[in-house]
Amino acid sequence: MPRPTTGGHRDPPSGTLSPNGDPVLAARFSVPVLPKTFVRRPRLTERLTQGVRGPLTLVNGPAGAGKTLLVADWIAEGHAPGPPAWLTVAPEDNGPGVFWTYVLESLRRHGLAAEDDIGSPAQPGEVDHSLLTRLAAELSTRAEPVVLVLDEFDRVGTSAEVAEELQFVLRHAGDGLRLLIISRTEPLLPLHRYRAAGDVTDIRGADLSFRPEETAELLDRHGMHLSEDGIRALTERTAGWAAGLRLCTLAAQGSDDPEIFLKDFEAGQSTLADFLLAEVLDTQPAETQDLLLRTSILEQIHPGLANALTEGDDAEAILAGLQRANAFVEAIGHSWYRLHPLFAEILRVHLRVRNPGLEAELHRRAARWLSEAGLLAEALPHAADAGDWEQAATWFIGGLAIGRLLTGLDSEHLDALFSRMPPDASGPAADLVRAARELAHHDIDRGLGHLSRAERNVPEDDASGTPALRLSCALLRVLAARMTGSADRAEAAADDVEAAGHGIPAESLARHPELPALVLTDLGSAQLWAGRFDAAQSSLAGAVKADGGPETALPRHECLSRLALIDFLRGWPARAESHAREAVAEAARSGLPPDACTGIAQLVLAAVAIDHDDLEVARTHLDHAASSTLPRDPLVSAGLALLRSRLLLARGHPRAALRLLEEQQRCPTPGEPSPWVNDRTALTMAGAYLADGRPGAAREVLDDAEGPPGVENVIAAARARLATGDGKAAHDLLAALPTGHGEGPAITVRALLARAQTADALGDATEAQRLVARALAVGRPEHLRRPFLESGPWLRRLTRRRPDVAQGHDWLPEWLVGPTVAAEPDECPPAPVTEPLSQREHEVLERLAQMMSTEEIAADLYLSVNTVKTHLKSLYRKLSATRRGEAVRRARELHLL
Repeated sequence: MPRPTTGGHRDPPSGTLSPNGDPVLAARFSVPVLPKTFVRRPRLTERLTQGVRGPLTLVNGPAGAGKTLLVADWIAEGHAPGPPAWLTVAPEDNGPGVFWTYVLESLRRHGLAAEDDIGSPAQPGEVDHSLLTRLAAELSTRAEPVVLVLDEFDRVGTSAEVAEELQFVLRHAGDGLRLLIISRTEPLLPLHRYRAAGDVTDIRGADLSFRPEETAELLDRHGMHLSEDGIRALTERTAGWAAGLRLCTLAAQGSDDPEIFLKDFEAGQSTLADFLLAEVLDTQPAETQDLLLRTSILEQIHPGLANALTEGDDAEAILAGLQRANAFVEAIGHSWYRLHPLFAEILRVHLRVRNPGLEAELHRRAARWLSEAGLLAEALPHAADAGDWEQAATWFIGGLAIGRLLTGLDSEHLDALFSRMPPDASGPAADLVRAARELAHHDIDRGLGHLSRAERNVPEDDASGTPALRLSCALLRVLAARMTGSADRAEAAADDVEAAGHGIPAESLARHPELPALVLTDLGSAQLWAGRFDAAQSSLAGAVKADGGPETALPRHECLSRLALIDFLRGWPARAESHAREAVAEAARSGLPPDACTGIAQLVLAAVAIDHDDLEVARTHLDHAASSTLPRDPLVSAGLALLRSRLLLARGHPRAALRLLEEQQRCPTPGEPSPWVNDRTALTMAGAYLADGRPGAAREVLDDAEGPPGVENVIAAARARLATGDGKAAHDLLAALPTGHGEGPAITVRALLARAQTADALGDATEAQRLVARALAVGRPEHLRRPFLESGPWLRRLTRRRPDVAQGHDWLPEWLVGPTVAAEPDECPPAPVTEPLSQREHEVLERLAQMMSTEEIAADLYLSVNTVKTHLKSLYRKLSATRRGEAVRRARELHLL
């Protein structure tokens, strides 16, 4: 028997009419059919499957994001945990009676609700609460949940009554109902409660955006193939927007070259524009349309900035409303918003049509607002687009941003921006920008020309902006001095930077740590080129201590590389390698592109590898150094020539090494010569001449070198005289050898070997053996093989005569030190020590092995001679030895050395 119509509800007639008398439209209950080109995205369908385990799932995104087809595919694949009921919501469903009529009909058509038990609404504008109670009660008794899909729910999203009634049914249906809402906006449900309880799954516009691999599949389904770069560019341009991708693909299908078509595609004159203008722009009130058009010139939108462009005061409310409506406006935090890139592109075209000539004025307003807000990097492009180049340069220099053209993440962007500055842009700020760009591109003459003109036009008084102009001039002078190799000019210009800084507020300088880092880097580099190693080390170390950050990453990398070079030149290969690897790590940690890195760290690693006799490793590092973009750095070009020649020499090709050095000498570097580069060149050439059997030429090249010779050059000169049989001259040179300048083990080993060779040539075999033993002990921790390999046949003869001198030094090749003698199988092992050696006794024992005298050991350990003698007696007793040689032999047998 049919239920009576009292109580605010009635049974639907057999024709199924809505409360307002209209027939119920069956099409609204149909799950949409998937097109053949649909791309299934498991990452999203899996989230839907997980989401419907809870009461509420929201698929929320802009028009054309693929929301509806995603859920339709999920249903088609049978992922729903229970029988699904689909309803496409219509605007007339704002009336609760109409809305619930359609909901109930959807459930009934899928066999999920009994008509007699629940009934239907009687009025289009209301629904009896008892009906909702009966619906919730029936759903709560189900063994498996009903999945109710409400598509295009934003059409009733403003109806608080519908939202409240839906919340009531969802809450009281318990596990019998799973609600899946598809909408452009968030429903008026108490979402904060669901989110706090973890009972809602959100799939938002960002989730719906296509990834490059999904774009590739979409193109493939349309029979189109692009390169990886083309796929990535299309995905970025559309921001993964599904409708945008499909419309772009359809537009490109008829072209001969889809990749070029899509690259040059004008979105503003396409079906894409028609779609977005109709679906988004034209549906908005006039003031909202005006705001969207004017803010399309911005990459990011702030309400205050939008008000400056519209000359209104309602931007905050409009932007928030657009964001909530998923109208291609995205909130990015801290009150900033962003337009969808394709939408912005189309809006800009529409702006030019509606308001020709307005765009430049909008850029001018934006630049002014951003500059006043302290957002210089964002203001500059707008000033440039407005044609206000002199203003842009003035802001740039006045903001102490000159260093950002030379280092940091924005350097390439700023260089590209100011490359558009026309020649008629005048003033000292514009000339300083030009000078910085030319110097950054290694055009010294043009850079100095612009810099000189800027300096002539800097005001004499201390007007606003003058201190920043002076500081920028001085900073570029330091850079120019570095590029011309003048330490004197660099030091004078660095003093000028400091003086100019006194006129600038400390807090302004503190915001630009790249300025002192650049000054110290350029100053230290000039001092290094000039051979002022102590001063260079101090400057470079100061730059390394600069505040960490992307602006100082390149100076830190450069300074660590140059500190490594100083360590190597002073004979400290382990320190040099450590600094070089730290420089490489700094570049990797900071994400510096390879073409921005200096090759000096790789040169130092190559030099250390040559000293280790790891020639293949050295070649690899040299190849890396040669691939750096700074071969125009004179340090890099000189270092490459020197180390390539050393590598050739180590491989037994002295004449090829000489040819390479002679070619380098025919290509002098611009600016002032470097004394130590000249010394190193002479030193390497002398080594090549000696290896080629021409000691006279070696002497000549060393004697012709300008300035006082360094320690290594004196050692090479002594070796050249030994090669001519003049041991007395070699002895005299080495006796006057300048020391005490921080020479490290690499230099010490070479000096000891030269003295040993001289003693051997003069017939003092004992002294020669003692000096070789010391050289071996000093070279072993650093694995300095190359000095021993380059010493010549005299060292092999000595180790053959006295194999005990090189015993235990298996880190050197066998042909040089002889084979390691293994104990016979039946040979008794050495007797153990009677008691352990103390730390001090170990130190004395190590020096015994170096054949140092008692007095030398005492001096080296800062002990008295009597104390050393006491330690020696204890050593002899513990090692069961009576003489020095026997004690050393026993210590080696027991692996104490």
